[in-house]
Amino acid sequence: MASSSSSRHSSNNKLAESENAAAENSNNMSWGTELWDQNENLGIHTNRGIDALDKFANFLRDRVTIETEYAGKLRRLVKNYQPKKKEEEDNEFTSMQAFRNLLKEVGDLAGQREVVSESLQLQIIQGVTLLSKALREDRKKCLSDGAMLQQNLTTQLSSLERAKRNYEKAYRDSEKAVDNYKKADMDLNLSRAEVERYKNIMTSKIQQSDDAKNEYANQLQKTNNLQQQHFSILLPAVLSRLQELDEKRTRGIREFIIGAAEVESSVAPIIARCMEGIVKAGESINEKEDSFKVIERYQSGFAPPTDIPFEDLSKLDPDSLQDHYNNSMSNHLTMRGTMSANKIKKRVGIFNIFGSNKQRQIIEACITMKNSLTADGQKEDFSDLPPNQQRKKLQAKIAELQQKIAQETNARDGLMKMKIVYEANSSLGNPMTVEGQLNESEHKLEKLKIDLKKYQGYFERANQAQVANNSPQANRNQLQNGHRTSRHSNGSADDHHDEGDDQPDDAGSLSSSSASPESGLGTSHTSLPGSGQGSANENAIGEDAYFETEVEPLQPLGTCRALYPFEASSEGSIPMNEGEELQVIEIDQGDGWTRVRRANDSNGWDEGFVPTSYIECTLYA
Repeated sequence: MASSSSSRHSSNNKLAESENAAAENSNNMSWGTELWDQNENLGIHTNRGIDALDKFANFLRDRVTIETEYAGKLRRLVKNYQPKKKEEEDNEFTSMQAFRNLLKEVGDLAGQREVVSESLQLQIIQGVTLLSKALREDRKKCLSDGAMLQQNLTTQLSSLERAKRNYEKAYRDSEKAVDNYKKADMDLNLSRAEVERYKNIMTSKIQQSDDAKNEYANQLQKTNNLQQQHFSILLPAVLSRLQELDEKRTRGIREFIIGAAEVESSVAPIIARCMEGIVKAGESINEKEDSFKVIERYQSGFAPPTDIPFEDLSKLDPDSLQDHYNNSMSNHLTMRGTMSANKIKKRVGIFNIFGSNKQRQIIEACITMKNSLTADGQKEDFSDLPPNQQRKKLQAKIAELQQKIAQETNARDGLMKMKIVYEANSSLGNPMTVEGQLNESEHKLEKLKIDLKKYQGYFERANQAQVANNSPQANRNQLQNGHRTSRHSNGSADDHHDEGDDQPDDAGSLSSSSASPESGLGTSHTSLPGSGQGSANENAIGEDAYFETEVEPLQPLGTCRALYPFEASSEGSIPMNEGEELQVIEIDQGDGWTRVRRANDSNGWDEGFVPTSYIECTLYA
C-alpha cells in the first residue's frame, strides 16, 4: 500500500509537471502531440544533436590550436627579423624604421590572435562543454522517465490482457456449467441431489464469470485512463522536455557561433589599427631623406680632383715621353689610390721586427698608436676617417659624453642631498657610507669632463683642418705651368722644372733633390707614426721583442716592374734592381716618387720610395 501511495504521489507530481509543460507548448507545435509515437526516433535525433554540439566544440578547439600556433609563429617571425646589433647603424634610414614599425605591428597582430585564442577557450569552448554535459544529463533523465512511463503502460496493458483472458475463461466455464445444469435438469435418471450439485456448480461459475467480468472492466477502465494520461499528458511532457532540450542545444549553437564571431570582431578594431600602423609605416618611407642620410654617412669631405693641366709634349725630350705619360696616369689615379688606402680594416697581427736601439722610437710610436685606438679599431680622434665622418663621430662622442656628464651630475646631486639628510638625522643612515660613493662620482665626473674637453679639442682641430682643406689655395693644382710642385713636411712647396729631373742616368740627383721622399710623401698620413719618413726599414724594434697591434699595412694598389736599377742614396728611399717586381702601395702624389713594398728575407716587408720614371706600374682595377 505504501508503494502504491508513493507511486500515486509521484504520478501526480509528474502530471502537474506535464500539465505545466503542456500549457507552455499549447500554442506551439509540440513533439508531444505531433510525434507521440516517435519516441525512439526522437531519442536518436537528440543524441545526434548533442554529438553535433560536441563536434562544434572540437572544431573550436582545433581553431584555438591553429590561432595559438599562428600567433607563436608570428612572434618567432618578428623575433627572427629583428635588426641585429651590426645592423643598428642602418636604423636611421626611413625604410629600416618603417620595417621596424612593421615588425612591431605584426607583433601586435600576434597578440590579438592570442586574445582570440584565449577568448574562444574561456568563453566559447567552456560554455559549449558545459552545455553539452547538461544536455546529455537532461536527455538521459528524459529517456529514463519516458521508459518508465512506457513500462507502466505496458504493465497495465498486460494486466488488462490477463483480466480479459480470465474473464473469457470464466465466461466459457459459466456457459458450460449452465449447459451441464440444463442437461442434468432434463435428465430424469439423475437424482435431485445430483441436479442440485450441477446447479451449485453453475451458480459458482456464473459468479466467477461475473467477478472476472468486473475485474476485466476495472482493468480496462484503468488501462484506458492510464493510456489517455500517457499519450495526452505524461508522454507529451517527456517529449516536450526533449524538444526543449533540443531547442536549447540549437539555440546554444547559434549563440556560440555568434559569440565566436564577436570574439573575432572585438579584436578587429585593434587589428585595423595595426593595419593602419603598417600603412603609416610604409607611408613614412622617404627616399629623398634616405638618400640625404647616405650622403651624410659616406661623404668624405675631400674636394674632387682639379683639372689635369695640359703638357706640351713638343717641348719635352722624346726619350722622356714615356716617363711623362706614366706620371700623368699616376697623377690621374692618385685620388682613387688615396681613397683605397683609407679603407683600413681591423686586423690583429704580430710583427717580428729586428733593429737597433736607434729605432726604439718606432716601438713607442706604435704602442702609443695602439693605446689611442678605440674598441672598434679606430683612432681615438677618428683621424683615420674622412673629414666629414670624423666630425660626425666626434659630434656623437661629444653628445654621448655630455649625456653621461648630465647623468653623473644628477647622481652626484642625489648623493649630496642624501648625505645632507643623513647628517641632519643620523637615524636614517650613516653619512660616511655616502661619502665613498660621492668621491667615486666626483672622480667619474672629473674624468668625463676631461674626456669631453679632449674630444672638443679634437672637433675644433677637425673643423680647422676642414676649413684649411677647402680653401682655394689648398685646392690649387700642384702641377702648374709645366712645373712640378713637391710637398715638404713643413707645408712649403718648391717648383722644379721637368727637364732632366727624371732621367735614368741621373739617379743621384733624383735622390738628393728636393722632390725626394723626405720632402713630401715620407711624412704622409699613410706612414707609421713616429717613423719620420715612413721607410719600412725603420719598422724595427729590439731583438726578441714581440707586440700586438691593430694597425694593418696599406693594401697594395697594384704592381710595378723596375725599368732601371736604382741605388737609394737618401733616407726613405729603397734600392731596386732592373726587372724587379714590387708592390705599389701609394701612387705618385705629383712629386715624382712612388711608394713601393717588397718582402725581405726576415719574413717582413721593406717599404720606401723609388722614382716614378724608373718603374712601369700596373694598377689593380
